[in-house]
Amino acid sequence: MSRTMRLTAAQAATRYLAAQMVEIDGRSLPYFAGVWAIFGHGNVAGMGEALAGVEEVLPTYRAHSEQGMAHAAIAFAKASRRRRAMACTTSIGPGATNMVTAAALAHVNRLPVLFLPGDVYASRRPDPVLQQVEDFADATVSANDCFRPVSRYFDRITRADQLLDALPRAMAVLTDPATCGPVTLCLCQDVQAEAFDYPESFFAPRTWRSRRVRPDADELETLAAAIRSAKAPLIVAGGGVLYSEAEAVLAALAERTGIPVAETQAGKGALPWDHPQALGSIGVTGTSAANEAAAAADLVIGIGTRLQDFTTGSRTLFAGKRLFQVNVAQNDVCKHAAEPVLGDARATLELLEAALGDHRVAPGWSGACAGRVQEWNRAWEAATAPGNALPSDAQVIGAVWRQAPADAVVVCAAGGLPGELHKLWRSRRPGGYHVEYGFSCMGYEIAGGLGVKMADPSRDVFVMVGDGSYLMLNSELATSVMLGRKITVVLLDNRGYGCINRLQQGTGGRPFNNLLADARHAALPDIDFAGHARSLGASAEKVSGIAGLEAALGRAAQSDRSYVIVIDTDPVITTEAGGHWWDVAVPEVSGRPEVQAARRDYEARISGERR
Repeated sequence: MSRTMRLTAAQAATRYLAAQMVEIDGRSLPYFAGVWAIFGHGNVAGMGEALAGVEEVLPTYRAHSEQGMAHAAIAFAKASRRRRAMACTTSIGPGATNMVTAAALAHVNRLPVLFLPGDVYASRRPDPVLQQVEDFADATVSANDCFRPVSRYFDRITRADQLLDALPRAMAVLTDPATCGPVTLCLCQDVQAEAFDYPESFFAPRTWRSRRVRPDADELETLAAAIRSAKAPLIVAGGGVLYSEAEAVLAALAERTGIPVAETQAGKGALPWDHPQALGSIGVTGTSAANEAAAAADLVIGIGTRLQDFTTGSRTLFAGKRLFQVNVAQNDVCKHAAEPVLGDARATLELLEAALGDHRVAPGWSGACAGRVQEWNRAWEAATAPGNALPSDAQVIGAVWRQAPADAVVVCAAGGLPGELHKLWRSRRPGGYHVEYGFSCMGYEIAGGLGVKMADPSRDVFVMVGDGSYLMLNSELATSVMLGRKITVVLLDNRGYGCINRLQQGTGGRPFNNLLADARHAALPDIDFAGHARSLGASAEKVSGIAGLEAALGRAAQSDRSYVIVIDTDPVITTEAGGHWWDVAVPEVSGRPEVQAARRDYEARISGERR
């Protein structure tokens, strides 16, 4: 007869999580690096007691915002290349729903995180409890049902023994490259405290290994034949290249065959910026080198990309091209009428390199691409060179890049900065570019920087954030100080939502409700961002101009705690070089001549979208 342990459901859950292992570079490590927790009446008695009992093997971290701690957990997983993850627990009610935005972010970006929100009483004995949402037509609904559409796997634990099935299923989803994403296990408040006799074997250490799906031989040969017959092939590297640890194989194949490589936001850093076949970023925020190559290509090979609209120029950039999709997810391989190659990026590239043998693209194609890169490099120098009295985003990016160590990580998420970074940040090492642009979530930046630093404390982390995002979510700056995880934050203050202000005017609208000066106000706020950062425990200063910024970055490097540098920037100037059209619907009817003109241009452009 198997031996059992009598534990509460919360105790069983935490013991199980602590026993899950992964093997990385020959070392066995816990899959869960810890649990972020903000306790309330729905989880402090059950999960709180259980986590306190396992803190030596499963650390608990306290945050200041549920959304912020979830962002930190997600950033940790991304920086760990999805090989490790963290969990987040909250009470039911606002604590839980505060994480829904982060769950959507993880879902869009296919990043693993385990959400453990408290839930209402399974027994319904004291209903309605504090913070309970009452659905008059469905008594089974709780606030946590908001997680359903943004979870890869969702379950509500209404009996303690359900964990025996739910937890292994959750791990299977979190560790599968094709289904990877957020998992939500709602823990009913009374069930957390209920006991059950669990088999001891349930808590035995288990090592999860990421499978490498090898492509079908016929699909691989079709791709190899297409490359051999193509005059101008182009590879588009997505995040799957990095998650598969395929960057070295990609670099070797590109150098040997001469096939140029462009990168998505998630794939940036797959090649170092100065690799002979590197074209830089592609799409709406792409370099002129990559986008001109895409226009001239006769074959496009997406590897590990979900072909988001910024990558494809709203389906215009690859229109009329033969398109292949290499991906582990069935959902992605046939997008945009692509020819599928279902397989892991590294396994596929290794087999493709063998299949291509000594094949090399025509010298004319390689030479043309090299010329485009030289032209782009001149545009880069012009955009990032100091000069303006009120610096542009590009000039600030240039200063940070010049001061950052080679193995540093830049973190960003929303506004105009991700587009400028995608174009202009020169990636030196894999993992050195961490920009969340699948959900483009304002407020991710500082919390994300903390998560990146927790994943690899040896690398310097530079968070670039606008004043709008900083005001939305800055509380985890205090957490970084509390945990001794130093990040350097460069806060660009353009006094509003400069990126959307430019988009508003670009579609014919008048400046309205984006910059502070254009919003309804009795008085314009004079915000002391440096003083605010100091109040959270960070070191901080405000500087003027690029020379002042570079000097401050030197002081930040010597600091032993998180450091915030504030600089005023121009809300209008953006890098004109590179880029591509983006489908943003313009009103069909308007009394503004500017909107009417923008609509005529819009109608002309949408006719070229790939279907």
